[in-house]
Order: sequence, then C-alpha cells, then structure tokens
Amino acid sequence: MGKLTIRFMKQGTGPKQGLPINVAFIDKRDVEASGKNVDEAIQAVSKVVGGPVGINVFDMDAVTTTSDGLVVEGAIVTMAAGDLGKVHREFGILHMEEIQVTSELIKEEHLTQWKKYYEGRKLYRGPNPNKKLIPVHNVCITGKAVNNNSATEMMNAVTMEEILLPILGQLQIMKDGPIVFGLTGEVISVGIGMTVAEKYGRVFPSRQFRAGDTAHGCGEYAKTLKCDIPCIVVPKSVLAKCIIQALDADMVPWLHIGCSPAVLAVAIARGNEVAIDNITEKAKLELKSVGFDVDKLKPAKVAMNDEEIIERADEIIPGVVEPVMYDSSKIVTRMTLSI
Repeated sequence: MGKLTIRFMKQGTGPKQGLPINVAFIDKRDVEASGKNVDEAIQAVSKVVGGPVGINVFDMDAVTTTSDGLVVEGAIVTMAAGDLGKVHREFGILHMEEIQVTSELIKEEHLTQWKKYYEGRKLYRGPNPNKKLIPVHNVCITGKAVNNNSATEMMNAVTMEEILLPILGQLQIMKDGPIVFGLTGEVISVGIGMTVAEKYGRVFPSRQFRAGDTAHGCGEYAKTLKCDIPCIVVPKSVLAKCIIQALDADMVPWLHIGCSPAVLAVAIARGNEVAIDNITEKAKLELKSVGFDVDKLKPAKVAMNDEEIIERADEIIPGVVEPVMYDSSKIVTRMTLSI
C-alpha cells in the first residue's frame, strides 16, 4: 500500500458561499511515488473525501498558458470530479493533451515565450477534443461535483454555486505561496473573455478568438457574466511579474497576447507598445464598460520600471472585489492518504 499527499480545501472555505465543493490538488510526482497511476489516485481521493470534490493533477515541471496568453511554469495534466466516494466512469476524469511544440505550432503568436523561456519543457493546455465524450465543454461531472473549463472553475450542480480558479492562483497553491481570495467583480468578468487563439486551448479546442478579440462578444453585459462569485487568484505582484516576462519576450498586447485589463494596465504603466489597431469593436465595448476607453488610451507620461510596477501592482492592476491575501497554508490542508 502506497502513501499519497494531497492539498485539500474544504467546501465552504472563503468569502460569500465559499468553495461550492471540496477541492483536492495532487502533484504528479506524489502519484508516481505512491506506486499507483493517476486514475487510481483520483479514485482514492474521492473515496476519502466522500462528498463532492474537484480534483486537479499537476505536472510542475511542465508549462501551460493563461487564458490571455502568458506562458507559465506548472500545468494541470488531469482533471476530475468525484462524489459519494465515487468517480463517474465515463464523465469523471479527463486528461489534458501533451502538445508537441513544433515550428508550425510556434506560429501561435504567444508561444514565442515558450521558445525564449521554456524550450524543451512539456506543454499542456486543454484536452484533445477527439478523446473526450462531452462535445462542447472541457468538463468532468460526478454527482454534484462539476469541474469545468479544463479545471479552472468548479461548480455544485445542486446549489448552482461556483468558483473561479484561474491557473495562476492554483499554481500558487502548488508552490505553497500566498493567494488572494475574493469576489470576481466586473473587471475579471470582462478579462476572462479576452483570450488568445490556440490549439487544444483550455476552453476552445481550436484557434478561435485571437488576441485583440473577445470570446464573450456581448458588450456591456460581459461585465456581469461572472461578476459576483468567489475566486482564488494570484497576488497582483506575482501577476505583474508574469506579464512583464511576456512583454520582455516582445509580446505586444492585442497582437500576440490578450487584451485583458491586467495586461493592458501593466503595458501602459511600463510604456510598452499596444496594438490598438488590432482590437475588435466588440472587445472595445467590453473594455470601455469597465473604464478602459481604447480610443483614448495613452502611455504613461513617465514609464515605470519593473520593480516599481511589481511593488505597486495592487494600485496598477484592477480586479477582485474585497480581496483578502492568505498564506495558502491557512486554507489548504495537507493530507496523506493510504492507497
């Protein structure tokens, strides 16, 4: 019998209604050390938790992309949902596809970052659409537990409550770093729609909604879509570092990476070029609804250096309502299971 260590967050933790289901994060290296395979480990976690649980398995040596195109270290490789000690045999587990990074794939505008910073590392984003049963969403469902959009939002199918779990916040937990718990607000509601076009994306399987466009496409209504639900996100100082790293790889917002308010705010403060001519009218409307009038954008009169931006990230980067920073150990329990 092997031992498996997981990071566990109990249902109800956090602001408002808190986590709608239990959440368990697993490091792939710990699965390998247990002598079991990933599916067996997921089954064991569901059995121990008993109630509704979303389960994400990470390869911290791989890389992934954020929805707006930042390439970052650490990746979810398997997502799952369990309830009543079980995992649905058809819809309960979904593996992300390892993406072979070829010269052709690097034509995806934002993957120049992989070439500059992470060449040789495995790349994961979403699943292969030809290897999953549910045709549209990248989702796992077992009983009350729903794990959606390649493991970046979780829901309770009975109470209809949900939480947003952007990948950077999850990676902070896997690194035992500080996290921010709060409510999404209008800026995040708009920002999560500002995606990039990519193969096997976290939400879309093919190259839809390029940089400068919006996946929401619903004008002022976009700011209301996900504006009042709990979220676990990365501290803004860490987000600023990730954005700066992308800008240092010559990524131009709205041309190579997405036009999220966070990316825009850092680029303006830093004095970076922004591809205003490449933004769609739909994206303009959504950004204007949260205070970013693209037609009136001007770079900072005096560009800030990277250290200033990181230090003042909470002032510069908008988003998250009623944020509270936690040491992740305060809300995450390490559990060791016998499997």
